[in-house]
Amino acid sequence: MRERLSVTRRGFMEGMAAVAGGLVLSPAAARAAAVLERQGGGPAFTGRPFAADDYDSYAKLAANENPYGPSDTVMQAMTSAFKYANRYGYPDGNILAEIARFHEVDPSQVLLGAGSGEILTVATLALLAGGRKVIGVDPTFHTVYQYATGIHADSIRLPLLADASQDIPAMIRATRQNWRDVGLVYLCNPNNPTGRIISARDVKALLDGIPEDVPVLIDEAYHHFVEDPSYASSIPYVKEGRPVIISRTFSKISGLAGMRLGYALAPRALIDRMRPHSVASINAIVKWGGVAALKDTESQDRVRRVNNELRKKTAAAVQAMGYDVIPSETNFLMINIKRPVVPVIESFKAKGVLVGRPFPPMTNHLRVSIGTAAEMERFMTGFKQLFSA
Repeated sequence: MRERLSVTRRGFMEGMAAVAGGLVLSPAAARAAAVLERQGGGPAFTGRPFAADDYDSYAKLAANENPYGPSDTVMQAMTSAFKYANRYGYPDGNILAEIARFHEVDPSQVLLGAGSGEILTVATLALLAGGRKVIGVDPTFHTVYQYATGIHADSIRLPLLADASQDIPAMIRATRQNWRDVGLVYLCNPNNPTGRIISARDVKALLDGIPEDVPVLIDEAYHHFVEDPSYASSIPYVKEGRPVIISRTFSKISGLAGMRLGYALAPRALIDRMRPHSVASINAIVKWGGVAALKDTESQDRVRRVNNELRKKTAAAVQAMGYDVIPSETNFLMINIKRPVVPVIESFKAKGVLVGRPFPPMTNHLRVSIGTAAEMERFMTGFKQLFSA
Protein backbone atom coordinates (compact mmCIF):
# COMPACT_ATOMS: atom_id res chain seq x y z
CA MET A 1 0.00 0.00 0.00
CA ARG A 2 2.77 2.44 0.95
CA GLU A 3 4.72 1.70 -2.25
CA ARG A 4 1.63 2.25 -4.40
CA LEU A 5 0.99 5.59 -2.71
CA SER A 6 4.57 6.68 -3.41
CA VAL A 7 4.14 6.05 -7.13
CA THR A 8 0.90 8.02 -7.16
CA ARG A 9 2.48 10.89 -5.25
CA ARG A 10 5.46 11.01 -7.61
CA GLY A 11 3.18 11.24 -10.62
CA PHE A 12 1.18 13.98 -8.95
CA MET A 13 4.30 16.02 -8.21
CA GLU A 14 5.53 15.66 -11.79
CA GLY A 15 2.23 17.07 -12.95
CA MET A 16 2.48 19.94 -10.50
CA ALA A 17 5.99 20.70 -11.73
CA ALA A 18 4.69 20.92 -15.27
CA VAL A 19 1.99 23.35 -14.19
CA ALA A 20 4.52 25.44 -12.23
CA GLY A 21 6.67 25.62 -15.36
CA GLY A 22 3.90 27.60 -17.01
CA LEU A 23 3.66 30.24 -14.29
CA VAL A 24 4.60 33.78 -15.25
CA LEU A 25 6.91 35.44 -12.74
CA SER A 26 7.43 39.15 -12.29
CA PRO A 27 10.69 40.46 -13.88
CA ALA A 28 12.26 40.82 -10.42
CA ALA A 29 11.25 37.32 -9.39
CA ALA A 30 12.46 35.88 -12.69
CA ARG A 31 15.88 37.53 -12.27
CA ALA A 32 16.12 36.27 -8.71
CA ALA A 33 15.17 32.73 -9.77
CA ALA A 34 17.89 32.82 -12.45
CA VAL A 35 20.50 33.82 -9.87
CA LEU A 36 19.31 31.06 -7.54
CA GLU A 37 19.75 28.50 -10.32
CA ARG A 38 23.21 29.75 -11.35
CA GLN A 39 24.46 29.77 -7.76
CA GLY A 40 23.34 26.24 -7.04
CA GLY A 41 20.20 26.93 -5.03
CA GLY A 42 17.41 24.49 -4.57
CA PRO A 43 17.64 20.70 -4.79
CA ALA A 44 20.36 20.60 -7.45
CA PHE A 45 23.14 20.58 -4.85
CA THR A 46 22.36 16.96 -3.97
CA GLY A 47 23.64 15.83 -7.34
CA ARG A 48 20.26 15.20 -8.91
CA PRO A 49 18.68 14.46 -11.29
CA PHE A 50 18.99 10.74 -10.71
CA ALA A 51 17.06 7.90 -12.22
CA ALA A 52 14.54 6.77 -9.62
CA ASP A 53 16.20 3.42 -8.89
CA ASP A 54 19.63 5.07 -8.68
CA TYR A 55 18.37 7.80 -6.36
CA ASP A 56 16.64 5.32 -4.08
CA SER A 57 19.91 3.41 -3.62
CA TYR A 58 21.68 6.32 -1.90
CA ALA A 59 21.77 7.21 1.78
CA LYS A 60 20.39 10.73 1.42
CA LEU A 61 22.13 12.88 4.04
CA ALA A 62 22.43 16.08 2.00
CA ALA A 63 19.23 18.10 2.33
CA ASN A 64 18.16 17.88 6.01
CA GLU A 65 15.06 15.90 5.16
CA ASN A 66 12.95 13.72 7.45
CA PRO A 67 14.05 10.21 6.38
CA TYR A 68 10.86 8.58 7.68
CA GLY A 69 8.43 10.51 5.51
CA PRO A 70 4.94 11.69 6.44
CA SER A 71 3.23 9.92 9.33
CA ASP A 72 0.39 7.48 8.65
CA THR A 73 -2.11 10.12 9.80
CA VAL A 74 -0.75 12.66 7.32
CA MET A 75 -0.63 10.10 4.51
CA GLN A 76 -4.25 9.16 5.14
CA ALA A 77 -5.30 12.82 5.01
CA MET A 78 -3.45 13.39 1.74
CA THR A 79 -4.73 10.18 0.19
CA SER A 80 -8.31 11.16 1.01
CA ALA A 81 -7.73 14.57 -0.58
CA PHE A 82 -6.82 13.10 -3.97
CA LYS A 83 -10.53 13.16 -4.79
CA TYR A 84 -10.13 16.95 -5.17
CA ALA A 85 -7.31 16.67 -7.69
CA ASN A 86 -9.60 17.60 -10.59
CA ARG A 87 -11.19 20.60 -8.87
CA TYR A 88 -10.30 24.29 -8.47
CA GLY A 89 -12.54 25.48 -5.64
CA TYR A 90 -11.87 22.45 -3.47
CA PRO A 91 -12.19 22.25 0.34
CA ASP A 92 -8.71 22.72 1.78
CA GLY A 93 -9.18 21.58 5.36
CA ASN A 94 -9.33 25.25 6.43
CA ILE A 95 -5.56 25.18 6.64
CA LEU A 96 -5.16 28.94 7.04
CA ALA A 97 -7.57 29.00 9.97
CA GLU A 98 -5.99 25.87 11.47
CA ILE A 99 -2.52 27.43 11.41
CA ALA A 100 -3.90 30.63 12.93
CA ARG A 101 -5.70 28.66 15.64
CA PHE A 102 -2.60 26.57 16.37
CA HIS A 103 -0.52 29.70 16.99
CA GLU A 104 -3.32 31.81 18.45
CA VAL A 105 -3.06 34.56 15.85
CA ASP A 106 -5.56 36.05 13.42
CA PRO A 107 -5.78 34.41 9.96
CA SER A 108 -4.81 37.79 8.48
CA GLN A 109 -1.40 37.24 10.09
CA VAL A 110 -0.72 34.03 8.15
CA LEU A 111 0.63 33.64 4.62
CA LEU A 112 1.02 30.22 2.98
CA GLY A 113 4.02 29.35 0.85
CA ALA A 114 5.37 26.42 -1.13
CA GLY A 115 7.78 25.55 1.66
CA SER A 116 9.46 28.15 3.84
CA GLY A 117 11.74 28.83 0.86
CA GLU A 118 8.92 30.67 -0.87
CA ILE A 119 8.28 32.67 2.29
CA LEU A 120 11.92 33.80 2.30
CA THR A 121 11.80 34.80 -1.36
CA VAL A 122 8.47 36.61 -0.97
CA ALA A 123 9.82 38.58 1.99
CA THR A 124 12.94 39.46 -0.01
CA LEU A 125 10.95 40.67 -2.99
CA ALA A 126 8.60 42.69 -0.79
CA LEU A 127 11.13 44.35 1.51
CA LEU A 128 14.32 44.79 -0.53
CA ALA A 129 12.89 46.56 -3.56
CA GLY A 130 14.79 49.65 -4.65
CA GLY A 131 18.18 48.24 -3.70
CA ARG A 132 17.61 48.12 0.04
CA LYS A 133 20.00 46.04 2.13
CA VAL A 134 19.62 42.78 4.01
CA ILE A 135 21.81 42.18 7.06
CA GLY A 136 22.71 38.71 8.27
CA VAL A 137 25.56 36.29 8.85
CA ASP A 138 27.57 34.12 6.51
CA PRO A 139 27.25 31.20 6.18
CA THR A 140 23.54 30.82 6.71
CA PHE A 141 20.65 29.58 4.59
CA HIS A 142 21.43 31.32 1.31
CA THR A 143 18.04 31.89 -0.36
CA VAL A 144 17.57 35.45 0.96
CA TYR A 145 21.01 36.54 -0.25
CA GLN A 146 20.57 34.90 -3.65
CA TYR A 147 17.23 36.55 -4.25
CA ALA A 148 18.64 39.86 -3.06
CA THR A 149 21.33 39.56 -5.72
CA GLY A 150 18.69 38.75 -8.31
CA ILE A 151 16.75 41.96 -7.62
CA HIS A 152 19.93 44.06 -7.43
CA ALA A 153 19.71 44.54 -3.67
CA ASP A 154 22.75 44.57 -1.42
CA SER A 155 23.60 42.29 1.48
CA ILE A 156 25.80 42.95 4.48
CA ARG A 157 27.09 39.53 5.53
CA LEU A 158 28.81 39.32 8.87
CA PRO A 159 31.18 36.48 9.75
CA LEU A 160 30.26 33.97 12.41
CA LEU A 161 32.07 34.10 15.72
CA ALA A 162 34.86 31.63 16.50
CA ASP A 163 32.36 29.19 18.04
CA ALA A 164 30.17 29.40 14.89
CA SER A 165 27.46 31.40 16.66
CA GLN A 166 25.86 34.50 15.15
CA ASP A 167 27.36 37.85 16.13
CA ILE A 168 24.32 39.70 17.47
CA PRO A 169 26.19 42.85 18.63
CA ALA A 170 27.75 43.18 15.16
CA MET A 171 24.31 42.81 13.54
CA ILE A 172 22.95 45.56 15.77
CA ARG A 173 25.84 47.87 14.87
CA ALA A 174 25.51 47.17 11.15
CA THR A 175 21.77 47.82 11.24
CA ARG A 176 22.17 51.11 13.09
CA GLN A 177 24.98 52.27 10.78
CA ASN A 178 22.93 51.52 7.65
CA TRP A 179 19.51 52.15 9.13
CA ARG A 180 17.96 54.22 6.32
CA ASP A 181 18.99 51.66 3.71
CA VAL A 182 18.11 48.47 5.58
CA GLY A 183 15.03 46.66 4.34
CA LEU A 184 15.44 43.46 6.32
CA VAL A 185 17.48 41.72 9.01
CA TYR A 186 17.66 37.95 8.57
CA LEU A 187 18.13 35.38 11.33
CA CYS A 188 18.11 31.64 10.75
CA ASN A 189 17.41 30.15 14.17
CA PRO A 190 18.69 27.46 14.54
CA ASN A 191 21.17 28.34 11.85
CA ASN A 192 21.68 26.29 8.73
CA PRO A 193 24.39 25.00 8.13
CA THR A 194 25.91 25.18 11.62
CA GLY A 195 22.97 23.94 13.71
CA ARG A 196 23.60 26.55 16.41
CA ILE A 197 20.79 28.46 18.07
CA ILE A 198 20.39 32.12 18.92
CA SER A 199 19.20 32.29 22.52
CA ALA A 200 15.95 34.01 23.42
CA ARG A 201 17.99 36.63 25.26
CA ASP A 202 20.05 37.43 22.16
CA VAL A 203 17.00 37.62 19.91
CA LYS A 204 15.47 40.12 22.32
CA ALA A 205 18.73 42.08 22.43
CA LEU A 206 18.67 42.36 18.64
CA LEU A 207 15.05 43.44 18.44
CA ASP A 208 15.51 45.98 21.22
CA GLY A 209 18.82 47.20 19.83
CA ILE A 210 17.84 48.09 16.26
CA PRO A 211 15.47 50.83 15.07
CA GLU A 212 11.94 49.72 15.81
CA ASP A 213 10.73 50.04 12.20
CA VAL A 214 13.27 47.58 10.71
CA PRO A 215 11.63 44.25 9.80
CA VAL A 216 13.34 41.11 11.09
CA LEU A 217 12.82 37.81 9.26
CA ILE A 218 13.39 34.82 11.56
CA ASP A 219 13.63 31.43 9.87
CA GLU A 220 12.50 28.74 12.34
CA ALA A 221 12.62 25.75 9.97
CA TYR A 222 14.39 23.57 12.55
CA HIS A 223 12.81 24.77 15.77
CA HIS A 224 11.11 21.41 16.46
CA PHE A 225 14.44 19.72 17.14
CA VAL A 226 15.78 22.17 19.74
CA GLU A 227 16.38 20.92 23.29
CA ASP A 228 18.45 23.84 24.63
CA PRO A 229 16.31 25.62 27.27
CA SER A 230 17.82 29.01 26.37
CA TYR A 231 16.00 28.86 23.02
CA ALA A 232 12.48 30.12 22.38
CA SER A 233 10.36 30.71 19.32
CA SER A 234 9.96 34.38 18.38
CA ILE A 235 6.25 34.09 17.57
CA PRO A 236 5.31 36.11 20.70
CA TYR A 237 6.89 39.16 19.05
CA VAL A 238 4.44 38.82 16.16
CA LYS A 239 1.57 38.83 18.66
CA GLU A 240 3.00 42.00 20.20
CA GLY A 241 2.79 43.67 16.79
CA ARG A 242 6.54 44.10 16.32
CA PRO A 243 7.84 44.01 12.72
CA VAL A 244 8.86 40.35 12.91
CA ILE A 245 8.22 37.71 10.25
CA ILE A 246 8.47 34.06 11.30
CA SER A 247 8.90 31.46 8.57
CA ARG A 248 7.92 27.86 9.30
CA THR A 249 7.91 24.72 7.16
CA PHE A 250 6.34 21.27 7.02
CA SER A 251 9.41 20.00 5.14
CA LYS A 252 11.46 18.96 8.15
CA ILE A 253 9.83 17.26 11.11
CA SER A 254 6.60 16.54 9.20
CA GLY A 255 8.38 14.90 6.27
CA LEU A 256 6.69 16.91 3.49
CA ALA A 257 9.74 18.35 1.72
CA GLY A 258 8.68 17.00 -1.67
CA MET A 259 5.12 18.29 -1.28
CA ARG A 260 6.13 21.92 -0.53
CA LEU A 261 4.25 23.67 2.25
CA GLY A 262 5.30 26.42 4.63
CA TYR A 263 3.92 29.61 6.06
CA ALA A 264 4.74 33.02 7.47
CA LEU A 265 3.44 34.58 10.67
CA ALA A 266 3.69 38.36 10.84
CA PRO A 267 1.70 41.49 11.66
CA ARG A 268 -1.01 42.07 9.08
CA ALA A 269 0.75 45.09 7.55
CA LEU A 270 3.79 42.97 6.68
CA ILE A 271 1.65 40.10 5.38
CA ASP A 272 -0.16 42.60 3.13
CA ARG A 273 3.19 43.79 1.72
CA MET A 274 4.29 40.21 1.05
CA ARG A 275 1.08 38.78 -0.37
CA PRO A 276 1.31 40.32 -3.90
CA HIS A 277 4.60 38.48 -4.44
CA SER A 278 3.19 35.06 -3.54
CA VAL A 279 2.71 32.63 -6.43
CA ALA A 280 -0.08 30.70 -4.63
CA SER A 281 1.05 27.39 -6.14
CA ILE A 282 0.18 25.12 -3.19
CA ASN A 283 -1.76 21.99 -4.11
CA ALA A 284 -4.90 20.53 -2.54
CA ILE A 285 -3.17 17.37 -1.32
CA VAL A 286 -0.53 19.02 0.85
CA LYS A 287 -3.00 21.45 2.40
CA TRP A 288 -4.87 18.53 3.92
CA GLY A 289 -1.55 16.96 4.88
CA GLY A 290 -0.51 20.16 6.61
CA VAL A 291 -3.70 20.27 8.70
CA ALA A 292 -3.11 16.69 9.83
CA ALA A 293 0.59 17.36 10.53
CA LEU A 294 -0.20 20.30 12.81
CA LYS A 295 -2.22 17.99 15.04
CA ASP A 296 0.10 14.97 14.89
CA THR A 297 2.36 15.91 17.79
CA GLU A 298 2.91 12.27 18.74
CA SER A 299 4.66 11.57 15.44
CA GLN A 300 6.72 14.76 15.77
CA ASP A 301 7.84 13.73 19.26
CA ARG A 302 8.94 10.34 17.94
CA VAL A 303 10.91 11.83 15.04
CA ARG A 304 12.53 14.39 17.35
CA ARG A 305 13.57 11.74 19.87
CA VAL A 306 15.09 9.35 17.31
CA ASN A 307 16.78 12.18 15.38
CA ASN A 308 18.39 13.68 18.46
CA GLU A 309 19.61 10.32 19.70
CA LEU A 310 21.23 9.53 16.35
CA ARG A 311 22.70 13.02 16.09
CA LYS A 312 24.37 12.70 19.49
CA LYS A 313 25.58 9.17 18.73
CA THR A 314 27.10 10.22 15.40
CA ALA A 315 28.73 13.31 16.90
CA ALA A 316 30.30 11.21 19.65
CA ALA A 317 31.66 8.69 17.14
CA VAL A 318 33.21 11.41 14.98
CA GLN A 319 34.67 13.20 17.98
CA ALA A 320 36.19 9.95 19.22
CA MET A 321 38.16 9.89 15.96
CA GLY A 322 39.55 13.36 16.68
CA TYR A 323 37.24 15.56 14.61
CA ASP A 324 35.39 18.57 16.03
CA VAL A 325 31.64 18.89 15.64
CA ILE A 326 29.77 22.18 16.01
CA PRO A 327 27.08 21.79 18.72
CA SER A 328 23.83 21.28 16.85
CA GLU A 329 20.17 21.56 17.83
CA THR A 330 18.84 20.41 14.45
CA ASN A 331 18.61 17.35 12.22
CA PHE A 332 22.14 17.80 10.86
CA LEU A 333 25.75 18.11 11.99
CA MET A 334 28.65 20.27 10.82
CA ILE A 335 31.98 18.42 11.10
CA ASN A 336 35.44 19.99 10.78
CA ILE A 337 37.13 17.41 8.56
CA LYS A 338 40.41 19.38 8.40
CA ARG A 339 40.61 19.22 4.61
CA PRO A 340 38.77 20.69 1.60
CA VAL A 341 35.22 19.39 1.58
CA VAL A 342 34.50 19.14 -2.18
CA PRO A 343 36.59 16.00 -2.88
CA VAL A 344 35.15 14.40 0.27
CA ILE A 345 31.60 15.02 -0.94
CA GLU A 346 32.45 13.20 -4.16
CA SER A 347 34.12 10.35 -2.26
CA PHE A 348 31.02 9.84 -0.15
CA LYS A 349 28.85 9.87 -3.27
CA ALA A 350 31.02 7.10 -4.75
CA LYS A 351 30.25 5.11 -1.60
CA GLY A 352 26.50 5.61 -2.05
CA VAL A 353 26.14 8.40 0.53
CA LEU A 354 24.96 11.91 -0.36
CA VAL A 355 26.23 14.61 2.02
CA GLY A 356 25.82 18.39 2.11
CA ARG A 357 27.24 20.90 -0.35
CA PRO A 358 30.10 23.32 0.43
CA PHE A 359 29.30 26.31 2.64
CA PRO A 360 31.99 28.96 2.06
CA PRO A 361 33.91 30.23 3.89
CA MET A 362 33.70 27.04 6.00
CA THR A 363 35.34 25.03 3.24
CA ASN A 364 36.82 22.42 5.60
CA HIS A 365 33.47 21.61 7.20
CA LEU A 366 31.11 18.85 6.12
CA ARG A 367 27.37 19.13 6.77
CA VAL A 368 25.67 15.78 7.31
CA SER A 369 21.93 15.33 7.71
CA ILE A 370 20.67 12.83 10.25
CA GLY A 371 19.06 9.90 8.46
CA THR A 372 17.81 6.56 9.69
CA ALA A 373 19.98 4.37 11.92
CA ALA A 374 20.96 2.29 8.87
CA GLU A 375 21.89 5.41 6.89
CA MET A 376 24.02 6.74 9.73
CA GLU A 377 25.81 3.39 9.91
CA ARG A 378 26.58 3.70 6.19
CA PHE A 379 27.88 7.21 6.78
CA MET A 380 30.12 6.17 9.68
CA THR A 381 31.48 3.24 7.69
CA GLY A 382 32.42 5.63 4.90
CA PHE A 383 33.78 8.20 7.35
CA LYS A 384 36.08 5.62 8.97
CA GLN A 385 37.32 4.48 5.57
CA LEU A 386 38.06 8.05 4.44
CA PHE A 387 39.45 9.42 7.70
CA SER A 388 40.94 6.51 9.65
CA ALA A 389 44.49 7.61 8.80
